[in-house]
Amino acid sequence: MMRETNSIRAKLAQFLTILIPILITQAGLSLITFLDTVMSGKVSAEDLAGVAIGSSLWTPVYTGLAGILMAVTPIVAQLMGANRKQDVPQAVFQAIYLSFFLSLAVIVIGMAVVPFILGGLGLDQSVDNIAQHFLSFLAIGIIPLFGYSVMRSFIDALGKTRVTMVITLSALPINFVLNYLLIFGKFGFPALGGAGAGLASALTYWAIFIMSICLVIKVEPFSSFRLFQKLPRFNISRMGQILKIGLPIGFAIFFETSIFAAVTLLMGHFDTVTIASHQAAMNFASILYILPLGVSMALTIVVGFEAGAKRYQDAKSYSYIGIGTAVLFSLCTAALILLFRPEIAGLYTTESAVLQLTQQFLIYAIFFQISDAVAAPIQGALRGYKDVNYTLIAAFVSYWVIGLPVGYLIGTYTSFGAFGYWVGLITGLAAGAVVLFIRLKLIQKRLINVKNTSIHDA
Repeated sequence: MMRETNSIRAKLAQFLTILIPILITQAGLSLITFLDTVMSGKVSAEDLAGVAIGSSLWTPVYTGLAGILMAVTPIVAQLMGANRKQDVPQAVFQAIYLSFFLSLAVIVIGMAVVPFILGGLGLDQSVDNIAQHFLSFLAIGIIPLFGYSVMRSFIDALGKTRVTMVITLSALPINFVLNYLLIFGKFGFPALGGAGAGLASALTYWAIFIMSICLVIKVEPFSSFRLFQKLPRFNISRMGQILKIGLPIGFAIFFETSIFAAVTLLMGHFDTVTIASHQAAMNFASILYILPLGVSMALTIVVGFEAGAKRYQDAKSYSYIGIGTAVLFSLCTAALILLFRPEIAGLYTTESAVLQLTQQFLIYAIFFQISDAVAAPIQGALRGYKDVNYTLIAAFVSYWVIGLPVGYLIGTYTSFGAFGYWVGLITGLAAGAVVLFIRLKLIQKRLINVKNTSIHDA
């Protein structure tokens, strides 16, 4: 469980105890998608393409909606910090109800619009069919996946991030075995090809959801909350509180994830070598994003806990510990890219032209992830304070008002060409980091001053 700390060393130890399992969990979740794609590619190029397209459609939708459910983390963390443990089950269960409604909405809307979206992409019929079947099977696991998002947020908010790490790591062998059975048709199972990866993922989501429920019911400290002993009624007021925090988080994440799809579409007029190089460098940059994202999630927990207890100076200290950690990570990864650019590019291609151009894109990836190292942790800290609307506006403006237009202008009308889109995104992200930092300083100053004034008046 989270505890009060009285020194920077103790804070750093508690922060790292929470952070490291989160980083491993995020890497594990990314590996599930990686396994789906790679194992499908062993069947045929069509299966690889179908799964890749299906995943690219699903990922922004999932990350955005799961972001809404991430509201559970700051809500529970603040309740625990304020010693209001008795209010936690109600908050968690309203989020479970919300996850069920979101799941049904995604399934119903998906059934209606996915065929039209895929039809509009002009895909080969075989690739279109594989993508449709992949998403249809994946839909079987949407309810447990969103339910697990709530369970994970609850468990993490208590500081027990190692538990969700174990659950996620246990999902990897389950997913691998199910992929092996359902993609290739082993041991009497049907050979479903790439579509089988969707079914394997859906069954894996059911497995981790059931595991999380069993742990919450039977294992301390989670069992002491008696979450499933009595089902509370649907509460519109509590649901509104979750949505008030969750919707801005979800939309901010959607703006971040969807911008990369938009850039890829706008770069469609470049040659195949350029697009392939851009995608390879962007994929590596997205892998590195696991580090600042993990710091962001850990900061939401610790800042939320301290803010709930009205220990605002401690919350401020955690904020700078997190930002410093993320910047240190970014300097290490920058050195990694500079020293091993040929080897990194070689992970994605053996073609000489793509290899050379990918290395040039990776230089821009350095500046991209350094900006992320500041912006992402600040977003996490602000969520810990439940200050989410400003983060939403900053995400929209930095990516869509600054980043994309600047990238388009530089990429279209200057000699930078395709690199111009990266310059635009870096510019937008850097601008967002600056305004978010100013917002964080204002929030910290206001809360500390309010507390000092109340103490003085008392």
